[in-house]
Amino acid sequence: MNISLTGRHLELTDAIKAHMTTSIETLNKFNLEIISVNVVASAQTKKGKEHSVVEFVINLAHKNSIVIKQSDDDLYTAIDIAISRAQKAMRRIHDRESDHHKVGLNEIKADNVDIKATIEAMEDEIVPVELDLYKPREVEDVLNDLKESGKMFEIFIDHDGKTRVLYKRNDSKFGLY
Repeated sequence: MNISLTGRHLELTDAIKAHMTTSIETLNKFNLEIISVNVVASAQTKKGKEHSVVEFVINLAHKNSIVIKQSDDDLYTAIDIAISRAQKAMRRIHDRESDHHKVGLNEIKADNVDIKATIEAMEDEIVPVELDLYKPREVEDVLNDLKESGKMFEIFIDHDGKTRVLYKRNDSKFGLY
């Protein structure tokens, strides 16, 4: 991996270079082929206030380059934030690669499954079951259940076959729809 450190309108001290280099070395844990990392640190003045800008360009083999530009009052903080953003981007690329591995033709042939036997095994007898949820209920019973539970509403079917909703109102009363 080639590392290029450049300073514009500021001098890169040995401490800053060491911090950048150790931060860049943390990117190797993602096992992506990093060709080069170009870092440009600059000092800019906006509205009479001086702040630092760090730009990372990470060139990966067989993939798009990652470009991250971070601005902050402190140069070290800008470097740390930019590195964390670079790690997040590289983690996404790494996860995308590891989750979507290609399956070879030999592996597919090895997993040969008898489709007819599988379909026959899946065919089961369907037995209709009447659920308690759909049995007609009295409004008073539903009101008692609603008071006992912490629910905001209860949906039920009354004895006329209508779907009803009993709900708590904001004024601590109950409404029926």
